Amino acid sequence: MRFWMFFTKPELLDWIDDLEENVTQMPGTTVGIHKYGGTEFNYMGKEFAHVHSNGLLDILLNKELKQSLMTEGKIKDHHLFKNSGWISFYLQNKQDLGYACYLLNKAYDHTKQKQNSIQLDTI
Repeated sequence: MRFWMFFTKPELLDWIDDLEENVTQMPGTTVGIHKYGGTEFNYMGKEFAHVHSNGLLDILLNKELKQSLMTEGKIKDHHLFKNSGWISFYLQNKQDLGYACYLLNKAYDHTKQKQNSIQLDTI
């Protein structure tokens, strides 16, 4: 699909590259290939988001933040896991990139806090 996007919407590939660069600036993160295609973003081995080559960005938030952000109308319930903290957001234009980075930062903060509390519980 990435090959197809290269011909139909090449700017989308640049936006995805920008997302990857944003995430790699976050301490403790890694970028890899997602099991269902696309690029996966992890914090200390725990996935907190992934982006498909068609611009669909799936992000794990806590349920409270998810509900709050959904009232703004910019995000949607995850296309498969509706009763979870997962949301879906489509990159459709250059302006969406800033909001996507905002969402990724929120997901990173949530995952980092959760992982750090798990580590403290095991000590």
